[in-house]
Amino acid sequence: MSVQFGRWNFDGKPLERDYLEKVRASLVPYAPDDTGSYSSKSIGILYHAFHTTKESRHETQPHLLPSGAVVTWDGRLDNRADLIRSLPNHLGMTSTDVSIVAAAYCKWGTNCLGKLVGDWALSIWDPCSGSLIVAKDPIGTRHLYYSIDKNRITWSTLLEPLVLFANTSFALCEEYIAGWISFFPAPHLTPYLGIHSVPPSFSVTVQAGKRTVSKYWDFDPDKRIRYRTDAEYEEHFRVAFGEAVRRRLRSDSPILAELSGGMDSSSIVCMADSLLAHDPAETPRLDTVSYYDDSEPNWNERPFFTKVEEKRGRIGCHIDVGKEESFLPNFDINCFAAAPGSNGFCASEASRQFIACIHSRSYRVLLSGLGGDEVTGGVPTAAPELEDFLARAKFRTLAHQLKVWALNKRKPWFHLFWEAARPFIPPVFLGIPEHKEHAPWLHPDFVRRNRAALRGYESRLKLFGPLPSFQDNLNALGVLRRQLTCSPLSSKPLHEKRYPFLDRDLLEFLYAIPREQLVRPSQRRSLSRRALTGIVPDEILNRRRKAFVSRAPMAAISKEYVSLVQTSEHMAITSMGIISKEGISAILQRARGGHEVPLVPLSRTFSIEFWIRNLINSEILNDPMLGAHEHKNTSFKRILS
Repeated sequence: MSVQFGRWNFDGKPLERDYLEKVRASLVPYAPDDTGSYSSKSIGILYHAFHTTKESRHETQPHLLPSGAVVTWDGRLDNRADLIRSLPNHLGMTSTDVSIVAAAYCKWGTNCLGKLVGDWALSIWDPCSGSLIVAKDPIGTRHLYYSIDKNRITWSTLLEPLVLFANTSFALCEEYIAGWISFFPAPHLTPYLGIHSVPPSFSVTVQAGKRTVSKYWDFDPDKRIRYRTDAEYEEHFRVAFGEAVRRRLRSDSPILAELSGGMDSSSIVCMADSLLAHDPAETPRLDTVSYYDDSEPNWNERPFFTKVEEKRGRIGCHIDVGKEESFLPNFDINCFAAAPGSNGFCASEASRQFIACIHSRSYRVLLSGLGGDEVTGGVPTAAPELEDFLARAKFRTLAHQLKVWALNKRKPWFHLFWEAARPFIPPVFLGIPEHKEHAPWLHPDFVRRNRAALRGYESRLKLFGPLPSFQDNLNALGVLRRQLTCSPLSSKPLHEKRYPFLDRDLLEFLYAIPREQLVRPSQRRSLSRRALTGIVPDEILNRRRKAFVSRAPMAAISKEYVSLVQTSEHMAITSMGIISKEGISAILQRARGGHEVPLVPLSRTFSIEFWIRNLINSEILNDPMLGAHEHKNTSFKRILS
């Protein structure tokens, strides 16, 4: 991922002389290749490149248009050929992505945004209209942040320079913290009040302090794909999935792919091998990295990823995650972390092995199976299919499918009917589902103020309008978008992550076909399993759903109980009203006793604590309280000492 940064003073005053130089130095670790800049009166723009394709090595950015507009682009344009055919003749197949995007803007203006397929973030400074446009792709795989006040706007791929060089301190965004502990915060939020993230599928247009946030593209709820036979759906899936993988093989350096032994990563690797066998020019080499823990009976992936390695005739990098790690985060107090989970946390042993793997062949691209479970029917539930029949009053079909699924699930049909009907009922009339229960150690007032974020921004299904299964698809995609927003760009090690299952065209296909093609009684992922027969080993296609029960965190809590209790006695987030001292003590006691506790929220709670301590040490906070909370803390320095 390349890095872009800019600042525009609305009042026409020039930028401070050394400001851009300080920012420039902070960008170098994230993008060590070519650099470029643009400055004119009250605006300055920086671009630092991290090249992953042969075309990107010929780019000059910021890119200047004849009109005077300035474009900075960080991304991979997947529909290059289609756009070239629709644009002026001077473009060709060797044209850079940014030149194609610039030509699209010249022809269509901001209407071009919806035509750009791929993973990207861009900014366009247009002096003719006196406007700045910042936008991200519909999935949100790239990062782009901005802060705006009456005097200026500053935007950046990285959050750090917006915080460190703002010459001001910040209040924390309480809703972001609540979301980060639970189901991830809304994609427009950052940890700081006054700094925003550009949401996926949206553009932000700024003119002299006036801000307009607009959605430029969305999935079409009325799109339907209907075939007469299963074979036609299977063929379409193979083509769409193959294209999604092929697009992400566009690299002039070796590519590394995660290979867990599950359906998602195995499908990507096997499809990539099939494609490269016919067109090896896409990338010079595809290797794999696999994680294993032979001590975990519920997480023994080695037999499965080995089957894929045997099929491809190549052994990948294997990383043992069974080595004992601390439950408490290992935080480097000398390294500033702009967000929880970013570079301030010291690498674990597994992370150090991954860094060594990346450096071993200078990999710049990592393929990830994120999203496969959510979009291909990995969760074996009949609810979306039954919801569609219920919303469209197809009661005879509903009754038949209830009977079929009840026999398969060995559940009374009424239980299945209630699962399908419940999402249509306003939440006020229902209790909180067990999986939406907030962490019991959170302070009641904090919970009351942030219920939406703590429950994953749940909303009830609508009977009229888009099919309920389509609404479910967008809700699942919303979680993925929020998760991507919380995955900050890393410089340790430098690499670009690509997600084949989050390809826009593939998602459009999966959202437009009947739900029963994806999930059938006794067969989750029905379509992908049928379509990938002969491509993915049968042992992977026919394996049961992976279990993720891990004993290591519970063992770590028991071993480090004394340290955890000592840490919980003087927590900044207790003084800030985020958690209750009694609640965190009780949950640690339960964990020590071997009782099941919500480990992910508990781990994130301690990460939040150490991250906030880092902010206090860095004197980033303007006052030891949250932006939406009036409770002051007068003992932060005592806590840190």
